[in-house]
Amino acid sequence: MTKKKTILSGIQPSGRLHIGNYFGAMKQHIAMQEEGDAFYFLANYHSLTSIQNKEKLENNTRDVVLDYLALGLDPKKCTLFAQSDVPQTTELAWILGTLTPVSMMEKGVAYKDKVASGLSPNIGLFTYPILQAADILIYRSNIVPVGEDQKQNIEITRDLAGKLNRIYGEDLLTIPEEHIVKSVATVPGVDGRKMSKSYGNTINIFDEGKTLKKKVMSIETDSVPLDDPKDPETCNVFALIKLFADKETITNIAGKYKAGGYGYGHAKKELLGLIEEYFADARAKRKELEQNPGYVNDVLKEGGKKARDRAEQVMEPIRSATGLFRSY
Repeated sequence: MTKKKTILSGIQPSGRLHIGNYFGAMKQHIAMQEEGDAFYFLANYHSLTSIQNKEKLENNTRDVVLDYLALGLDPKKCTLFAQSDVPQTTELAWILGTLTPVSMMEKGVAYKDKVASGLSPNIGLFTYPILQAADILIYRSNIVPVGEDQKQNIEITRDLAGKLNRIYGEDLLTIPEEHIVKSVATVPGVDGRKMSKSYGNTINIFDEGKTLKKKVMSIETDSVPLDDPKDPETCNVFALIKLFADKETITNIAGKYKAGGYGYGHAKKELLGLIEEYFADARAKRKELEQNPGYVNDVLKEGGKKARDRAEQVMEPIRSATGLFRSY
């Protein structure tokens, strides 16, 4: 019998999740729970690099759990847990940090991008890839679903795992592979840039009613007149339609663009309907889950225990190999 591969990914509870999060990561996470031994965590340690507010971080974490469960993540098929429930992660991060050249962190593209976007250049943000490496390696992960912008951090993870293995023992850490879905690596926001909370250009997964309509109708477009033919492939609205619609609908709407007499307002109304229909069942399930907070706590408690047990199996031989010991 072939052993299932371990799949690992995390998401920061830094605010309400948007459709870029869904198509860029969450949809793949939900699908991959059927394909291997999946571990998905709420990266609340990482969130401390940008959030220093107790209530906000706690509420964000709960919201992300609700979103995942409502969208179809099944805790019976995967392990869903909070990063902070696994202390072995920070233990391994320190050991990896002692093997990390400062120059490696100085070359971090994600760090430079985040500082450029306005985040404080704190040490946590600077050493973020080391903690991310520990997140991945502590469960002997084989496959790591990530966005294109995280590819460098996976390379750092592989480098650090290889270095620790060469120094302390070849079989201590598993070398992981990234899994990047190219077709949805970048989802456009309402202003045409990559959809991101930091840009304030998001359409949240569970937006509804007037809030959802206002955001969809605010999507930026060019000034081609209504009656003129339009190129759907250069339109932000059509780029989003392609995420929600089936092939027949996409072809039909593209034909309307090219024929003329079809304005961007028409396209936005079609997009609005597609979004409402796509998330209708998940929206209803989320409202139901909100009425049972004890269930969310139970999911995280059980997931945390399973994750700690796995992490300890990896961490104990590393302590022994490095010369660390416990007197208890």
